[in-house]
Amino acid sequence: MGFLDEIVATTRRRIEEAQRQVSSDLLEERIGSRPQPQNFAAALQADDVTAIAEIKRATPATGALALDLDARETAAAYAEGGAAAISVLTEPVYFKGELQDLEDATSVGLPTLRKDFVVDPYQLHEARAAGADSVLLIARILDEPSLRSLLRLSRSLGMEPLVEVHSEEELERALDVEALVIGVNHRDLDTFEVDPDLTARLAALVPPELILVALSGVSTRAEVEALGAAGARAVLVGEALVTAADPVVKLRELLGHVAP
Repeated sequence: MGFLDEIVATTRRRIEEAQRQVSSDLLEERIGSRPQPQNFAAALQADDVTAIAEIKRATPATGALALDLDARETAAAYAEGGAAAISVLTEPVYFKGELQDLEDATSVGLPTLRKDFVVDPYQLHEARAAGADSVLLIARILDEPSLRSLLRLSRSLGMEPLVEVHSEEELERALDVEALVIGVNHRDLDTFEVDPDLTARLAALVPPELILVALSGVSTRAEVEALGAAGARAVLVGEALVTAADPVVKLRELLGHVAP
């Protein structure tokens, strides 16, 4: 079993436990009490490259990053630094996240993405009940019917999803299901190797009316500029921010608002 298969298997067990703890009916009640979701896709469109700033405590590749971070305070720093949206890793075993981090991050008022290994409709309802405005759908772990079904359900809940791809074949599937926001993950989720040129290679295949997001391995203003020149409308940055001495300054630097 590859590492990604292991994560998916662990996730399915987590979903089963969550369903025993919180019924779908209760999630529906919570969703009904939430304000309407914000327009995640629109938030990423601007004259310059925008940033999705990520709240991430740890990764399997590098281990602990910021285990004691306060999601609410971190989200506030990202808002101050100029983030267009916030991504929150909620996977608890390998990334040490939790749904409460997502709920805390929504307090600053920016569109918020639930980043997890979504394989079941229940997780979409969990996300919306916690205040998410978008969810990550990873093409690599979803066949086309599942990807299409989850994308449609996400939209029915008011959440335009970010569909993640890592190859031309996965990009083709994302286009086939009519994804609007497509993220190119530079990191291979099985080997953890990073290919910083992947966005540039796939960008020509993405119609200009879609929103292309570059994911992983972004840590300098020069990299943001290069990705923008390649066609990315936004970048998702996590590790460089949660490990920065001052995430506000680091984010402004990445966005070109202060000198590096």
